Amino acid sequence: MKIYLVGGAVRDKLLNYPSDENDWVVVGGSPEQMVEQGFQPVGQDFPVFINPQTGEEYALARTERKSGHGYQGFTFNTAADISLEDDLVRRDLTINAMAEDSNGQLIDPYGGQQDLQNRVLRHISDAFTEDPLRVLRVARFAARYHHLGFTVAPETLALMTSIVDSGEIQHLVAERVWKETERALCEKSPDIYIDVLRQCGALQILLPEVDVLFGVPQRADYHPEVDTGIHTLMSLQQAALLSNSAAVRFSVLVHDLGKGITPDHVLPSHKGHEARGLPLVTNVCDRLKVPNEHRQLAMAVTEFHLLCHKAFELRPETILKLLKGLGAIKSERRLEEFLLCCEADARGRTGFEDRDYPSSDYLRQARQVVVKTDISDLLNRGTSGAEIGRQLGLRQTEKLAEFKQNYSQA
Repeated sequence: MKIYLVGGAVRDKLLNYPSDENDWVVVGGSPEQMVEQGFQPVGQDFPVFINPQTGEEYALARTERKSGHGYQGFTFNTAADISLEDDLVRRDLTINAMAEDSNGQLIDPYGGQQDLQNRVLRHISDAFTEDPLRVLRVARFAARYHHLGFTVAPETLALMTSIVDSGEIQHLVAERVWKETERALCEKSPDIYIDVLRQCGALQILLPEVDVLFGVPQRADYHPEVDTGIHTLMSLQQAALLSNSAAVRFSVLVHDLGKGITPDHVLPSHKGHEARGLPLVTNVCDRLKVPNEHRQLAMAVTEFHLLCHKAFELRPETILKLLKGLGAIKSERRLEEFLLCCEADARGRTGFEDRDYPSSDYLRQARQVVVKTDISDLLNRGTSGAEIGRQLGLRQTEKLAEFKQNYSQA
């Protein structure tokens, strides 16, 4: 029985890139041998074992044969005579099909090291087309390594397109699509994930609300880049610079969905796109089973981002309504996430990438004014119920009016 380090850990070691997990392949072993050595079995479809000391996964070398639709439509063979090369050839990309033995020796039967040096994401064999999840994985790797100069090989992109055209992509379950998408959103260049999916036609199937934004014009005086889809990608780039939060990045991705259904006769104006976008964001979140935390932030950003951009023009009553609508009075974190999304939107425009975004500081200070409004005298007088809420709102509005006047004079 021989054990090899495989996949991402080997790839990232050669790239000198941070990696936080090790995967191992066991050649010449059996489930009984693994259990005898203290490993804990966890795999349902094929034998995978957990090392109780490290928590890392050890999988028996296997081959697979297509037997149904989707990424689960496979039968597996884990016989003891399956070689390391047999196991590696079933993987998606050459750069993921390298192994390292116990002496640190590299095993690279399919040219992964050369493709690493050439910065190419390339499939190993035509069996690549059997698993539709690979379309999303390649797009995610493109997002992960774009800053290092990696691109998808044209022939691999062609196979990804053929998977989409075959209809296989539609057999992916929502949870798996979201898992890959969320991971991609957290990579260095999440915009590249969207771009690659669009190039192969998968975006139209998986996120049609985003796909339709490309080619939709905006007013050039506000958006020199004009194209709404390009603006979305630029905003996503800015979000990646501002925050590591998947919720923030997802919210920026979907914040302008309402522009995709603006009637043609009013273009390039998009008045009311915020309200138009809300049911579309709901559709995306329902379809992909997006976590509630992401959903709530995305809905708030979609509805209120223009108010944030115009913060200095807002009446005190509107500022208070905005803060309440965001849930920002109770949660400072919610306000901060919202402000990051709005800043990414404002900077995601040609020529605006490095502009300051003073609305953030203004609304932070406005929140402090609201939170610190004192009503202890009302409580001491026995005011309660709806009246205490009404009086509190009046005082908060008065304090915001004073704040607005003082801020403008400063």
